[in-house]
Amino acid sequence: MAMELRQQVKMAQTLRMTPQLQHAIKLLQLSRMELIAEVRQEMVENPVLEELPESYESDPLPSQDFDQGERRVTNEKVGEVKADGSDIDKVDWEAYVDNYSSSAPSNSYKGLNHDEYPSLEQTLSTSVSLVDHLMTQLRLTALSQADEHIGTLIIGNLDEAGLLSGSTIDEIAHDAGADLEAVERVLAVVQEFDPVGVAARNLGECLRIQARKLYPHEPLLRILIDEHIPNLERKSYNKIARELGIDVEKVVAAARLLSTLEPRPGREYQTAEPRYITPDIYIHKVGDEYVPVLNEDGMPKLKISNFYRKELARKKASGEKDEVKEYIQEKLRGAMWLIRSIHNRQSTIVKVTESIIKFQRDFFDKGVEHLRPLVLRDVAEDIEMSESTVSRVTTNKYVHTPRGIFELKFFFNSSITNLEGEDLASEAVKAKIREIITKENDRRPFSDSKIVEMLAADNIDIARRTVAKYRESMGILSSAKRKQMF
Repeated sequence: MAMELRQQVKMAQTLRMTPQLQHAIKLLQLSRMELIAEVRQEMVENPVLEELPESYESDPLPSQDFDQGERRVTNEKVGEVKADGSDIDKVDWEAYVDNYSSSAPSNSYKGLNHDEYPSLEQTLSTSVSLVDHLMTQLRLTALSQADEHIGTLIIGNLDEAGLLSGSTIDEIAHDAGADLEAVERVLAVVQEFDPVGVAARNLGECLRIQARKLYPHEPLLRILIDEHIPNLERKSYNKIARELGIDVEKVVAAARLLSTLEPRPGREYQTAEPRYITPDIYIHKVGDEYVPVLNEDGMPKLKISNFYRKELARKKASGEKDEVKEYIQEKLRGAMWLIRSIHNRQSTIVKVTESIIKFQRDFFDKGVEHLRPLVLRDVAEDIEMSESTVSRVTTNKYVHTPRGIFELKFFFNSSITNLEGEDLASEAVKAKIREIITKENDRRPFSDSKIVEMLAADNIDIARRTVAKYRESMGILSSAKRKQMF
């Protein structure tokens, strides 16, 4: 059979991931703060974009006609964009210049009133770090210059807990050009500093230092630290008493003293940065309805530069066709794509939130115990969008509700079937487990098996290993470690 080459015309539909579409998808999954940063960057790179004053109010630009009423920038389905971006590329930009009002913004965002910002005095704070606190004590200690240098290296190598890795001693000796004996001598001096237990090489040494300085007349405490830490973790006080041949009351008293020691002496000097969450959307209760409202504070208002608009009009009037005109039109396309992508993003967030409110109405009315099982497909079908779009919208987005601030992902839960055949959300089951443990007797905490029995009494059929998994995900210890002996 002979092979031959021939030409053939074939029509096929394909989905092209244009740069514009990729950018729109990127904007969709950004958090609010990331979106503001992205818009600021776009304004730096695209001279056609300008920011309106905060006091300016106008209708959103995406709803305006671009070529004499024959074409609109917004799609018929808000939140979806064409894959090939042809609706932007085919805009008659010269006609657009004739019809466009130069003062129209991209969106009617409202900036923060400067009166709402806290005063400068309220934002200023000073705190002493652990290193500063220890260095002050080191300078007040009568040490030689060489020993003070070693002490500085020791303090500089402490972790956030105020402890020193054992392997670090060799490195400090090498960096200081000193022998291990000199480093050990200076380390013993630093370990006498406040807070008690600082610069210890491990937890055991940290507790021994504190026991020696705070409870010098309690030898049993030091014995427990040296020999019975594993039994103390399991609260096996009777076993310790039998091995030491003493009354269990003495063991309990020593364990009570041990509980007053600080395993992380640098804790009070930790200056962990607080995590601030800025909601992307608010849900307000108006009468019997819940209304979603976008958080527009801080979002720049965008408009097309008057200078470039007039320059394009001048090029049109003169009939010139040069690189400058092409450059302006290219930047106009980019600016309008950004404006529409932001508009679509905001509209999609509102639509997804409205759908969540519809599915999770019982949660907003009654609390987390009434959270319904919900998957991305349910919301996607409700708003007639793809699951991937819903997934991107709910990623890194937070909503402020009358019941607190939640990530939008929080409202999507797997289901657990109760004894009556009804579906319960996994978060609702976690809330019940947390409630049971909160009400337990500290001296007789509920085991996972007991929690299973109590949930069964509420018609919730769940395995013990599932209870253990949920308990661990909530950071709750096992019953043996929750038990309080005193």
